Amino acid sequence: MNELKIKTNKRNEMIDITDMIQDYISKKDIENGFTIIYTPHTTAAVTINEGADPSVQRDIIKKLENIIPKNDDYHHSEGNSDAHIKSSIIGVSEMVFIENKKLVLGTWQSIYFYEGDGPRTRKIYVDIFKK
Repeated sequence: MNELKIKTNKRNEMIDITDMIQDYISKKDIENGFTIIYTPHTTAAVTINEGADPSVQRDIIKKLENIIPKNDDYHHSEGNSDAHIKSSIIGVSEMVFIENKKLVLGTWQSIYFYEGDGPRTRKIYVDIFKK
């Protein structure tokens, strides 16, 4: 397992981590299998979505902010309840197949780190499993 650091710049943002994950896989001696990408944070997430058009990520963030506003009648007193909810909805991990040392993603797919309570320095853990 490897720990990777991500520096976020905004309270809510999606950062394309596909190349970071692919670089990690390329350095390993595993031709085929799968990888798990996991973040150990309760106000962040990992997801797969379109990587060709950045307006998709903006739309996701905007819709999440509309559905789950920062300020609402939350009981959690730290001021980041919305980020906890968004993290639970999106999820904290993804599994992706590896074939010939390459991530198996759809034509338009990329792997994203979702920040819900930034800016911060975050961690993701990546591990590879051999087929």
